[in-house]
Amino acid sequence: MTPFVWMFIKNYENLRKFIINNKSISSLIQLEYSAFSEATVPICTFVLSNFDENYAGTYLKLSEFTGGMDVQKEKVLQIINGDEILNDKNKFIMKKENFNSIPGNPISYWVNDSIIDIFKNSKKLGKIVAPKCGLKTGITEKYVRKWFEVDYNNIGFDIPNREMAKKSMLKWFPASNGGQYRKWYGNIEDVVFWYDDGYEIRNLFNPNGKLKSRPQNMQYYFKKGLTWSALTSKKLSLRLSPIGNIITGAGYGLFNNEFSLLTIMGFLNSKIATYFSSIFSETLNFEVGILNRMPILIKENSEINKLVSDNITISKENWDNYEFSFDFIKHPFMNFNSDLLKECYEMYASDFKLKFNELKKNEEQINVFFIQEYDLKNHIKKNVPNEDITLFKPNLTEDIKSFISYAVGCMFGRYSLDNEGLQFAGGEFNIDNYHKFIPDEDNIIPVLDSEYFEDDIVNRFVEFVKICFGEETLEENLDFIANALAKNKKPSREKIREYMLKNFFNDHKKTYKKCPIYWQFSSGKENGFNCLVYMHRYEPSLVARIRTDYLHKTQKAIEQAIANCDNIINHSSSNTEVTKATKEKSKLQKQLKETQEYDEALAHIANQNIKINLDDGVKVNYAKFQNIEVSKEGKKSKKINLLKKL
Repeated sequence: MTPFVWMFIKNYENLRKFIINNKSISSLIQLEYSAFSEATVPICTFVLSNFDENYAGTYLKLSEFTGGMDVQKEKVLQIINGDEILNDKNKFIMKKENFNSIPGNPISYWVNDSIIDIFKNSKKLGKIVAPKCGLKTGITEKYVRKWFEVDYNNIGFDIPNREMAKKSMLKWFPASNGGQYRKWYGNIEDVVFWYDDGYEIRNLFNPNGKLKSRPQNMQYYFKKGLTWSALTSKKLSLRLSPIGNIITGAGYGLFNNEFSLLTIMGFLNSKIATYFSSIFSETLNFEVGILNRMPILIKENSEINKLVSDNITISKENWDNYEFSFDFIKHPFMNFNSDLLKECYEMYASDFKLKFNELKKNEEQINVFFIQEYDLKNHIKKNVPNEDITLFKPNLTEDIKSFISYAVGCMFGRYSLDNEGLQFAGGEFNIDNYHKFIPDEDNIIPVLDSEYFEDDIVNRFVEFVKICFGEETLEENLDFIANALAKNKKPSREKIREYMLKNFFNDHKKTYKKCPIYWQFSSGKENGFNCLVYMHRYEPSLVARIRTDYLHKTQKAIEQAIANCDNIINHSSSNTEVTKATKEKSKLQKQLKETQEYDEALAHIANQNIKINLDDGVKVNYAKFQNIEVSKEGKKSKKINLLKKL
């Protein structure tokens, strides 16, 4: 019994050759991934016999049968006892010489003679194009950022080569860095520090004098190509790596000057390539060697190129609908000519359905072409399951949340109703650049459970909706938004306030991959005080202004609310009113105490006038406001977080 990775991965290729050429596998059982609970990895069990040149071994594939070793034992016995269905589907006889016909010699025992002939009569993909590993920086946390963390003005986009990148004197450049299962376009969220042609990374040495980084295949940096994720939870999926991107160690690259990358992309995103990749490896690690060994029987095809080009366009439009794309221009609801958000959502969903069906049809046409070219109609069907169409699908609740996020971006001036695209993400902020909807002037937006400030986040949001869609439909639009957020019977503004207070930051943190750009200063779980600020507009005096202009005013408002509760408790003849006021007073007292402790921590930081450097990224800068030690005479010191935890 062994882990079954030796059957497939490159590290064991010499072992496989030795077994194939000097021994015979008389029988092998590939067990279900987690069948043998004592092991922490998927395993196989096999018997080797002395060398027999013409020996054909017996192989059982049980990977689809979940349920532990009892189930595996039952299936083996059923096969031995002649179960026709299992014998036809899960039992294979394979001559050892056939393993030598498959590049890399994987023990892919289920491959039949027609597939073996394809390998014998085809070229390897690696002879036509150049699959390459990319940049490994050596210190990821120092040299790789999400693009939205850093000063946007320091990012170089669409730069065609290393020479021009160096002359630009810019610091950060887009990186094709792997990511989730997605085809055609997307997963471009990272930037890598390549200032001065990567001088710092290219000269990063360990204390022993050995180069710590691996700036490999630099001649392909910034070139247009294809990229895929080294590790994925699903199948092989190729995406466009546009001009200006640097390939990395987690997102490999594929390049070529002659053969069309579009035709290659169509092939590698087809079910044919998925089938061949399963022959080379049953692990989820799609290393360069797997693509290098792909059998190529095709020539460049204009029809396939058109389908692939259309798929890239559809996928890019879908990716750019979301803020994590640096080509995001405005929320998709704003693309439709209606003053009702409900109608905007319905038109958005309808438009998506057309695009989805077009992409699915295109993918199935691509499958048909390659199935015919490889004569594999008996092995592979053209159909593409809906879950394999890698577009972000409409979801009312999530899309309303993203609309709220866009509104918050406009409140801070990141986006503007006057101009499409990113308006401000670093540099010198000028509020005079905005006209239709004016951003918050001091970069501090209160997020409280009561309306203590005219410019609190709910009032600003209501104003935003009114400006975008008109006053006549305001209440209907607010109801639509609120009902998408919560199904209770509370008033719409109350539902929206509750979402802003309790859930907005967590959703923002998730969207921005734990690198939030809107920071929530929070006094704690009692929600005595909360406010949002925009990281890219941060100034050293900000914390002091939060304290004096907002926290202290909130404390006074809470004290007044407590006094109002006391008035009701002392003078009301209604038991219901008294009970309600008593409960409210208890909550307010807890909030006041919480804000008083928070005030001490804020004062400590306010006096320091802390500076932040956007190049350091969110996590480094965020930590400057966390675990603030507050001590009182005669009491044990206490650590307080000024910001909500990441």
